[in-house]
Amino acid sequence: MNRVMLIGRLTTKPELRYTGSNLPYTRFSLAVNRNFSNAQGQRETDFINIVVWRKQAENVCQYLDKGSLVSVEGRIQTGSYDDKDGNKRYTTDVVADSVQFLESKAQSQSRNQTVDSPEPTPYDYQDDKTMDTENDPFADFGDNVSIDDNFLD
Repeated sequence: MNRVMLIGRLTTKPELRYTGSNLPYTRFSLAVNRNFSNAQGQRETDFINIVVWRKQAENVCQYLDKGSLVSVEGRIQTGSYDDKDGNKRYTTDVVADSVQFLESKAQSQSRNQTVDSPEPTPYDYQDDKTMDTENDPFADFGDNVSIDDNFLD
């Protein structure tokens, strides 16, 4: 079985391209944090190449930008080619079956406009005016709720 599920942020704005037979596609890199910390206590990041085809590629290019938070489900595909110097190069890509947008366009745009602010996480809702407080289990708690990342490991 060859299945991959990832959550991460786009490292660049995706660009729509077309094959010789006019089939739309896009390629982008997804920054995905590892589940564990290194010896210095920092989490390392993997940069994973993603390929998206057809209508999904058009949607990705239309609605996503650098830094957008997405989940990708697909399969790993390997390949090889000879570079201009005749050296064999190997590739590994995730061919996406599904790309889910995990934040609104407004959240993505506001994050991109605030250069000095820290990178938001999917759980960072301080500036989200659209959060549904009626269904928020911590709405009447009175203080900020902090969950230590080590608790999740």
